[in-house]
Amino acid sequence: MTKAQESSISNSAYNGCGCLLLLMGIGVMGAIALPSFLNASHKPMISKAKQSEAKQYVGAMNKAQQAYFAENNAFSSSLKALGIGIKTETTNFKYSISATKKAAFNYAVAKEKNLKSYVGGVFMVPAKKFEPNAAKEEITTTSILCEADFPGTIEAAEPTYENGKIACGKGTKQLSK
Repeated sequence: MTKAQESSISNSAYNGCGCLLLLMGIGVMGAIALPSFLNASHKPMISKAKQSEAKQYVGAMNKAQQAYFAENNAFSSSLKALGIGIKTETTNFKYSISATKKAAFNYAVAKEKNLKSYVGGVFMVPAKKFEPNAAKEEITTTSILCEADFPGTIEAAEPTYENGKIACGKGTKQLSK
């Protein structure tokens, strides 16, 4: 072997070792940074999953109120009476109902300050608004689901039904009808 060949072999062994050290250094830095990265990136997903519970529950409460009204010609003020198996309290939210003769409001109030609260409204309306062939005196219901604009542990403002239009209350936005 010539001196040039020995030098070439020696240099490539040295370079290979440098790459190995570089990879080890990247691995150590990754191991240090990964836990904090994973923790930070999962928080929004966890909040969304928790909020999904409330959206689904309030949506189900709205539908149950409409069915209850169709059968009883009145709204329910009791979760139990709706018969959908929703408890008044879970780990993340408190659920409640407020009913009048013309409307029912279904609440999901966040128990953690980083979650948003929700409110659903079901309103008694003339059926003619939705079905032109309906009898003049026929009554039906319409509903809306609203989300608080900001996280917090307070009840969201009730939606309204005025002049034939349904709308979310102040400080909330509409998710669905």
